[in-house]
Amino acid sequence: MIDVEGVLGPRGVLSEVLPGFSWRSQQQEMGDAVAHCIESGGRLIAEAGTGTGKTFAYLVPALLSGAKVIISTGTKNLQDQLFFKDLPLLREAMSSPASIALLKGRANYLCVHRMENALLDARGHRREVARHLRQVQGWSIATRSGDIAELTSLPEDSPVWPLITSTGDNCLGSECPSFSKCHLVEARKRAQEADIVVINHHLLCADFSIKDEGFGELLPAADAYIIDEAHQLPDVASNFFGISVGTRQFLDLCRDTRAEYVREAGDLPKILEQIDHLEKAARDFRLAFGRDGQRGTWDEVARNGDVQNGLEYLQKELEGLQGMLKSIEGRGKGLDSCLTRAQALGTELMQIVSPGAAEEQVRWFEVHAHSVRLNSTPLDVAGLFQGQMACHPAAWIFTSATLAVGESFAHFQQQLGLDKADTRCWGSPFDYSEQALWFVPKGLPEPSAPNYTDKVMELALPMLQASRGRAFLLFTSYRALHLAADWLKDRLDYLLLVQGSAPKAELLKQFVEHGNAVLLGTSSFWEGVDVRGEALSLVIIDKLPFASPGDPVLKARLDAMRKAGGNPFMEYQVPQAAIALKQGAGRLIRDVTDRGVLVLCDPRLLRKHYGHTFLNAMPPFARTRELTVALDFLQGG
Repeated sequence: MIDVEGVLGPRGVLSEVLPGFSWRSQQQEMGDAVAHCIESGGRLIAEAGTGTGKTFAYLVPALLSGAKVIISTGTKNLQDQLFFKDLPLLREAMSSPASIALLKGRANYLCVHRMENALLDARGHRREVARHLRQVQGWSIATRSGDIAELTSLPEDSPVWPLITSTGDNCLGSECPSFSKCHLVEARKRAQEADIVVINHHLLCADFSIKDEGFGELLPAADAYIIDEAHQLPDVASNFFGISVGTRQFLDLCRDTRAEYVREAGDLPKILEQIDHLEKAARDFRLAFGRDGQRGTWDEVARNGDVQNGLEYLQKELEGLQGMLKSIEGRGKGLDSCLTRAQALGTELMQIVSPGAAEEQVRWFEVHAHSVRLNSTPLDVAGLFQGQMACHPAAWIFTSATLAVGESFAHFQQQLGLDKADTRCWGSPFDYSEQALWFVPKGLPEPSAPNYTDKVMELALPMLQASRGRAFLLFTSYRALHLAADWLKDRLDYLLLVQGSAPKAELLKQFVEHGNAVLLGTSSFWEGVDVRGEALSLVIIDKLPFASPGDPVLKARLDAMRKAGGNPFMEYQVPQAAIALKQGAGRLIRDVTDRGVLVLCDPRLLRKHYGHTFLNAMPPFARTRELTVALDFLQGG
């Protein structure tokens, strides 16, 4: 039996050796439930409110079990926290002999072969790229892990990254001349040998969808899978179980083919001409879609003359390159890999654009500034996910602070086909009725009103003054965020931080260090952000976070549910929005000493029949509709 109480109990190991550790009954109960699931090989869905200590609640039984455990997280930040902080701390405190490994996706590791190619093909690199390449080359001599996160001196948007990392498309696998020096192979070897492996959802689903060829299965067989931040998994799984082809892949293929040609051939200049033709075709195909930021179904553009002509031109030039590479097959491993990639791109493109595509898939496009991407996404991943779980017989634990809507886990269970899983919910140990106030203002117009954001800001300004800054303003659209930023910039006495003006991590660092800043953000700041203490005392949310009805995948899912006789709004949109609202509200109280006000401006919460779903889903904050009460709470009254 796994003795969780001996570690997490009131007289357990952690109470004795970890300064600041305090016993929480919820944490111990969750630890017992996780231990039972690991021992029985069952399935558990566990919601643990903020402050429960769910991370230790699953790490302790994982370390005690002696089992091979894979832990998957939604973000790299949590992945790094588990591997570099939480697991080493617990291993030392528990004197655990368990070995641990960190495994990220291939794009996180230096590819020695591609770096050497980029250095060889120095022509055409801009001065900045050449300088960054030299930095990478110097670092490559010293690094042991090859994890590019160590290259903190390079900007996140540096064009050097795709030149020094590989993708599933361009990796040469065991045929690579630098295979013996491959950091990814070493990382996977460590994962195979470790007792506990920390990965993320993207890697888990990449392993499931078998898109990453050349190394066999990415992940070792495990006795237990623990999925943290599990509410993110359905969306990640949808992307990985589908097909996606973008013009960036065509341009990458052209760049890599040119580099391999210089390295392995050099005597057939017509190949270089064909590469130029394919590059032009890919750029022209992007231009056929017009302005960036568009998303829609493939059917909306399939009959557009410019798009159709661009597609035919792209396919013709791709076939031309395939033919030329086929004629010199065997000349070199790199060129042979480019041929395989060109053939795969052609096949996947046809699968997406052909009229006979499967009905259970939604075909759609998204336009970016310099690229366009075509996608085929399954409407329902429950059957696919269950098939993968059946291929990986083990204990499965899904946990998050936001999985249930009210007391029901039905929405999450349906998305992944987890009808037979045990479900447990532990509330937060925080005293929400004393620590937090939920304010729903009176008198605001409907969210569709053209002056809605102005009215929200008029309400927000006296609250920001009462809280002395120290606030998050969370918006459901970039348009509202920018309107609010413009409205506040000349009216606020505190530092104004706006999403997009700097990397997310830098904005959060400034927010905490400044102490009384005001941060404006959209969806990426609704979760995974942990600001404790007085730096954050006010969270204002402009609208109920319904997903955009114009999203092509969502629209197709709702249509399918409607055709099947369901009520997509109440069965899908409302539960999704309720979980998102719980995430946003969860930014406010992160510790037993935190205190603050949550403002939800949307009048639909109390006017519409579905409002009770949101009310029941939220933590038990004290509630008010009076601005004076909220201002008094902020001022310490």
